[in-house]
Amino acid sequence: MRAALVQLNVSDDPTENLPVTMGWIDRAASDGAEFVLTPEVTNCISASRSRQAEVLQTEQEDQSLAALRKQAARLGIWLLIGSLALKTNDADGRFANRSFLIAPDGTIAARYDKIHMFDVDVSEAESYRESAGYRPGTSSVLVRTPFGAVGMTICYDLRFPHLYRQLAQAGAGILTVPSAFSQVTGAAHWETLLRARAIETGCYVLAPAQTGTHACQQGKPRCTHGHSLAVGPWGDILADGGTQPGVVYVDLDLSLVATARHRIPSLHAATEFDGPNE
Repeated sequence: MRAALVQLNVSDDPTENLPVTMGWIDRAASDGAEFVLTPEVTNCISASRSRQAEVLQTEQEDQSLAALRKQAARLGIWLLIGSLALKTNDADGRFANRSFLIAPDGTIAARYDKIHMFDVDVSEAESYRESAGYRPGTSSVLVRTPFGAVGMTICYDLRFPHLYRQLAQAGAGILTVPSAFSQVTGAAHWETLLRARAIETGCYVLAPAQTGTHACQQGKPRCTHGHSLAVGPWGDILADGGTQPGVVYVDLDLSLVATARHRIPSLHAATEFDGPNE
């Protein structure tokens, strides 16, 4: 099965971003992709909560979700919308960072809300408090498709290996990690973490990414790392999107998942132990 990772450079204007995203998806499908994946916050990147409150919509009203569902049905493809920033009905006004797996008939096969919030101080000049604007999800998600079981995650989840191990133990052969990684942490950790998750689980890891400096009408522009990666079950890099918007392709052979796990059977061979003792 051919998969396509779409790399984007979105702004804080969802209506401006949507036709660009759909154009790349059309190209991926025309090149034979049956499973197309877009990055985290496909609809809007913004560091301004007031701007988000102005342009974001609820899931029921979101125009990007409606249009992408119709496009998946028109093309007859599986589509992972890496995530959409969405309004919720939460009393505190926080948004959801929600990934969608869309079936070839346009129905929503699964939803996943990002569990781990990016609350970090990368440097004196660069800090993030994702939990101030987004409420965390509370449940992991595994969805079984005709081409294999898919474990859904988002970006900062990548740093929590127990999530990926549990998804793989539950049957996942493909792990999705749509992201908008910062340039600093991306340069240092992105490739290493993705390869580690693949090696630890014996899964394909598919990580479509945002890239570059993101135009904005309000707030400070964000910069993201790019380098959408597809990693094989043995930890080998199968595709790298570089730093420009576009599409990269990978042919999935799920028999290689079983082969990798047979060679290194650590996924189901953990030894119980006590401690540590001080």
